[in-house]
Amino acid sequence: MTTIKSQQIWVDQQNLANTNVVSRDINISDLQQDEVLLETDSFGFSANNITYATLGFKMGYWGFFPAKSDNDVDEAHGFGIVPVWGFATVKASCHSDIKVGEKVFGYLPMASHWVIKAGKVAPHGFSDIHEKRKSISPVYDQYLRCAADPGYDKNREAWQLNFRPLYMTSFVLDDYVAEKANNETLLLSSASSKTALGTAQLLKDQKASRDASYKVVGLTSKKNVDMVKASGCYDEVYSYDELSALSSEGNSSDARYWLLDFAANGTLINDLTKQLGDSLSDVTLIGATDWKAQEKPNPKLLNAEIFFAPARVKLRQHEWGHEAFLAKYASAWKRFAEKVSDQFYEQSHRGADAITQLYLETLNGSAQTKALNVVTFD
Repeated sequence: MTTIKSQQIWVDQQNLANTNVVSRDINISDLQQDEVLLETDSFGFSANNITYATLGFKMGYWGFFPAKSDNDVDEAHGFGIVPVWGFATVKASCHSDIKVGEKVFGYLPMASHWVIKAGKVAPHGFSDIHEKRKSISPVYDQYLRCAADPGYDKNREAWQLNFRPLYMTSFVLDDYVAEKANNETLLLSSASSKTALGTAQLLKDQKASRDASYKVVGLTSKKNVDMVKASGCYDEVYSYDELSALSSEGNSSDARYWLLDFAANGTLINDLTKQLGDSLSDVTLIGATDWKAQEKPNPKLLNAEIFFAPARVKLRQHEWGHEAFLAKYASAWKRFAEKVSDQFYEQSHRGADAITQLYLETLNGSAQTKALNVVTFD
């Protein structure tokens, strides 16, 4: 009997700063029909993963990778495993069309090994259809085969780990906004975040080809203004202390603003509402980078919509076809990576203790925002 020890990092769902490093045995001989053992090669980590933990109950992110007790039957009371995006290698397989040694990219737990049940197998990838996986969207369940992925570049794995899942949101959010936008000023909060940068780049760079007249404006903390301006992704950048400049700039009676909110800071949205009044015509909630904000936005009170990227991905995959979707995404992604490549640097984190430290630093806001984190268990 071959036994693999899976190292897992558990997080207290009620107190996100409380973590445990747990070891669980996985017996390869116990794998059932179509089950596949994935070994995590590396994964990225950023404020996006803190959003998964913060919205774990509200959005269902805790359901993907349940923490199990010693008997591997009951869920560990009060603890969960935060999802990450990363590369994994097939360590063992009971599915005839999935071979040992194959490399994939997809949604993984903060764990060195994990068992999935493969289904919907296709040349480009397969999905996890395991009954223990409480998924909120099939988009999160897909594992892309790196050998057949047009967006995979062996020499740029750090970029894919840290930006690809976020840029996927940017890609479909840009598509959505372009469909609705007219001549508004598009305000992007948390403008230094990777998802906001990607969205802004797409909106700005495609403005001419769309014959559009909207303006792309970034809102960020004072310390990040220079970095956000240097990215070249925005038409204009303001700190949160300079909101008054917005209304004085766009003082015509027909000026309209659309807030694309990545921060989930209710106080900021209230300040914008007071500053812009009825000119703030739309609010779209996308992320929650400012998870410690004392006041959260109230979607009903704001008449705000919540943008759920997987639904848009699913729509476009259906309309364009999976292969065409991946090709369009890969093309957009390469343009973005070239544009901002000098804004970021790679940073390695190896071992459970280092992973836990990175998680806690990201949680408390002290992690390096310019770092492309490459995280490994061994």
